Amino acid sequence: MTRVHEAFPQKSAYWTEGGPDVAQPDYQTDYTKWAETFNGILRNWARSITSWNIALDEKGNPNIGQFSCGGVVTVESGTHKITKSGQYWAFAHYSKHIRRGAKVFQTDGVGEGQGTASAVSHTGFRNPDGGFVVVLANRGPEKRVQLVLGPNALELDLPANSVHTLQWS
Repeated sequence: MTRVHEAFPQKSAYWTEGGPDVAQPDYQTDYTKWAETFNGILRNWARSITSWNIALDEKGNPNIGQFSCGGVVTVESGTHKITKSGQYWAFAHYSKHIRRGAKVFQTDGVGEGQGTASAVSHTGFRNPDGGFVVVLANRGPEKRVQLVLGPNALELDLPANSVHTLQWS
């Protein structure tokens, strides 16, 4: 997405297709994977994220495609019980705090040198009211991180397999 943006900076990019795979054993708890995915999408010039299926049954239906799909929520056919997927919980970190018109600002990971993989992904946003939001996803073991903005710093312990949203003015 970044290469396309560099070639055509005036064009807007939107992530319009993607949904949970009901065949995956961690379908209902893979919120860290989805938050990491969303961080990557939003750090690479996408203006929005759209899930392919909002609500499907326990078998991933109705499904007209060739892929096994799950919904952001699953509605069981017989009981109408609703189960929220990992993608649902990841979306919550963004949709509850980031406002329409927010701008992504660059965030850098200390100790994440070029070519070094980190278990912690992050994206920062500035809301139209001037407030800030940072979403952190830790897919690895417990880790201490430090957030620095101007003269202010905050140390935060991120439990293993966790997602955190920080919001401030």
